[in-house]
Amino acid sequence: MNPKVTAYLDNLNRWQEELTLLRKIVLNCNLTEAYKWKHPCYTYKNKNVVIIHDFKDYCAISFLKGSLLKDTEGILIQPTENIQASRQIRFTKLNEIKTLSTIIKHYIFEAIEVEKSGQKVTYKALSDYDIPAELEEQFQNDNDFKNAFSNLTPGRQKGYLLFFNKAKQSKTKTNRIENNKQRILDGYGLTDCTCGLSKRKPNCDGSHKQLNA
Repeated sequence: MNPKVTAYLDNLNRWQEELTLLRKIVLNCNLTEAYKWKHPCYTYKNKNVVIIHDFKDYCAISFLKGSLLKDTEGILIQPTENIQASRQIRFTKLNEIKTLSTIIKHYIFEAIEVEKSGQKVTYKALSDYDIPAELEEQFQNDNDFKNAFSNLTPGRQKGYLLFFNKAKQSKTKTNRIENNKQRILDGYGLTDCTCGLSKRKPNCDGSHKQLNA
């Protein structure tokens, strides 16, 4: 048992019982416990398999290559549209974890077998994402903006393209681009923390709302 994980659990204000139980379940699957990205992470031969973590409205166990699991129970959740590999099982009550404990173990053992087999997640290339005409127009009118977008990591670019293209109306797409233009010029992704208060950096956890309280 990793002492950093013990300290993490001891300092939780919420989901402590739930994550402690998830920890016990995962450790019974013969994975090595580590502490990565400020959360308990469990590995097989130094390969990341699952993470347990707390969120505001739920706690979860995340499978790093969850998209490769069969999901026979239909319980895996894709965290966001642009996350291609990871999948979560979410919980809001301790009894949910107790009820699903056997199934959770089954999913963990399947995830270990995926890792043993060397299977890889096939990611969509950046070129597979459509660039909306509204964004192309902005690029033509503002070369600095075009360069700033190109300098973002592929993952951040994909996140913006998904968000912009999700809008059905051209006006809405344009508004979304305009509203995020400064973020892009500053080198931030769509969900990156810009205030510096987030405890989940680079991701935003809503801490910026304190500034307006």
